[in-house]
Amino acid sequence: MRRLAVLIGLIISIAVFPHAAQAAIAQPERIPLTLELLQERLRSPVPREGTRILDLRRTTIDLRPENADFRDQFYSLVQAQLQRPGLPLGLDLSYSLIEGDLAIARLGLRAPLYGESLSPIFTPNEKAQLQRDRRRLSRLSTLSQSLLITSKESSQAPSAQITVFRGPIKLVQTRITGFADFTNTFFLNRMEAQGAQFPSGADWSQTRFSLPVSFTSANFGREALFRNNIFFGKAEFNQTQFRGEVSFQSSEFQATANFNQATFYQSANFTRVQWQGNADFAQTRWREQTLFTKDTFNQLFFLTDATFDKSAVFRDARFNRAVNLRGATILDRADFSYCSFSKGAYLNVAGLRFDSDKAKILGDPGQIGKVISVPTLQGNENLLRELVRNFRRLEQIADANQIDYTAQRLRSQQLLQRLFGTNLNTATIPQLSRIGFNQTQANAIGQRRAKQPFRNPTELLTVTAVDLETYIRVRDRVIAVEPLSPVLNVLDRLSLAFNWVALSLLLLLSRNGTSFWLIFGVGLVTIAYFSILFWGVDRWRRRYPKPILPTWGEFAWVSSFATVLNLGGLVAVFRNGDRPWMTLACLAIVMVPIPLILIGLLFRQGRYHPLLDASYFVEEGTLRQLRILIGRLPIIPREPMFRDRYLPILWDRHWSWLNYFDFSFNNFLRFGFNDIRLRDQHLPNLVTGLVWYQWSLGTLYIALLLWTLSRTIPGLNLLIYFK
Repeated sequence: MRRLAVLIGLIISIAVFPHAAQAAIAQPERIPLTLELLQERLRSPVPREGTRILDLRRTTIDLRPENADFRDQFYSLVQAQLQRPGLPLGLDLSYSLIEGDLAIARLGLRAPLYGESLSPIFTPNEKAQLQRDRRRLSRLSTLSQSLLITSKESSQAPSAQITVFRGPIKLVQTRITGFADFTNTFFLNRMEAQGAQFPSGADWSQTRFSLPVSFTSANFGREALFRNNIFFGKAEFNQTQFRGEVSFQSSEFQATANFNQATFYQSANFTRVQWQGNADFAQTRWREQTLFTKDTFNQLFFLTDATFDKSAVFRDARFNRAVNLRGATILDRADFSYCSFSKGAYLNVAGLRFDSDKAKILGDPGQIGKVISVPTLQGNENLLRELVRNFRRLEQIADANQIDYTAQRLRSQQLLQRLFGTNLNTATIPQLSRIGFNQTQANAIGQRRAKQPFRNPTELLTVTAVDLETYIRVRDRVIAVEPLSPVLNVLDRLSLAFNWVALSLLLLLSRNGTSFWLIFGVGLVTIAYFSILFWGVDRWRRRYPKPILPTWGEFAWVSSFATVLNLGGLVAVFRNGDRPWMTLACLAIVMVPIPLILIGLLFRQGRYHPLLDASYFVEEGTLRQLRILIGRLPIIPREPMFRDRYLPILWDRHWSWLNYFDFSFNNFLRFGFNDIRLRDQHLPNLVTGLVWYQWSLGTLYIALLLWTLSRTIPGLNLLIYFK
């Protein structure tokens, strides 16, 4: 009955006070470690996991100064046992309470870092592990000495030593009330410190971990120093509480480093850290300043759902892979100034919670905007607007324009998806099957939308039959909009198609008004192309009975100058366009079909009108000056007094071919050296149509050019956006 009562009481305590019950279970009763008990444990190591373990679990070890005699004997006896040759001996202090300071150097084996002598108790594998760190420190010492002017005696390498532990060390749920000194130590075997507590702080500087190390759920009450450490294996710091200052300065993680769900209550210093594997800081909380200055990230860097209460500084860092800031929160500032991003590296800021009134993202002007990436527009509209505001307030116009271009590119993709995507609320079962759903999933989707229509594609995950793999496969091919009537559906599709075409043209021709050089290159190509057309129409009249043809020299000059203009325009397009071939294809669609049709009809019907041996183009003969002709039309007025002022351009001069390029500039940009227009008498309608077609394109081009200039010139930007 007594046992039954105890069992019932335990069940009630777990149900009513679960946290207290868990704490009681996690903290078993400890026994004081006396000298006699220590000697007994030393004489009988426990075989475990292929090695022998010195079992000091669940003990209270008093190492305070008032217990100096026991403390000295504890260090000497344990050290002597750990240094014995043969199979490495581990040390297990799990669930123990260590009162006072713990100096780990007094327990391990002292080994020299320089020279060739190594203790004979080390195995070849252990010697190899020591040698790789020894070589590294030797190179660093040689480099540092080569930078100093020293005497021959002082230039010799010091006889440095390091504490070595050959066996595994376990500090699971161990509590060290004093300061824990683990400096200058090489752990050749496993180090397990899950749930360890260091209320007075710990110093792990100059420590090497040869195998994976775990500090999962550890608690550092004061400073936690891991300066100049090397983690050869995986490092686990997930759910660790750093209540004091943290420093991993100049450390090196050669494998994955996991700080998932860790909390940093004071400033954290990760400067000059080498991250050879993935760096996982997902769901971390940073309450004070964070420094990742001059770090090198060779693999992925995860800051997913991390929260930065104060500034996060990444200055001079190098990123070779992507940085994931998805769902992170920035409450102060994130500084990416002077950072280096390798090809393919970017900042994924999807879902970033960012308040532009308080927070800032800093970076090199003209560079930071290019590495910010958002995969989809849905759910990120406000974020993109806040980023644009952020960079405009910093007067980084190029970065603000880059973010705006990213937003509009995503909007174009969204319009295209809505135009051709399958609507989850109206698609038939066969249509759902064709895009990737199986029969069971398609039926489940039909039942779900009968009860409640889908509002967005992510709601597919609420359908039990649809797994994550299927959702990822079809998410770019489905949409979720309210069903419309057939007429409204057609009108909606027409509206979407028009918006998509207009937006695509803006993106391809000017990056949505954010690249002056791109639209400048488009203008050069267009002007050169129409100049050739005007020259051919005007100079190539007929071959019989009396030829009206250009000379071979004129042909060579026109071809050469047009080639130079085209090359200049193509270089600008390919250097500044994201999809230059698509830009050129868009130009071809606009410029090639209609002009070639007009010219083909012109040559097919022939020309037999009066004034056939005079040019169609006339210039004002009263003035020769640089002119901006915004308001003028391409044909001269019919008033006789104007005809007296305009004379046909000359054909018999070596430079006469320049007039066609001048007219193309005039007609397209309203800018040129002479006022050249079409004559108003005996002019084929097809020639007039060709000129008016370029004039119409020029009107649209000028509007796009002025809009682009207003978005790229800082003064105009400030006038427009902060009026």
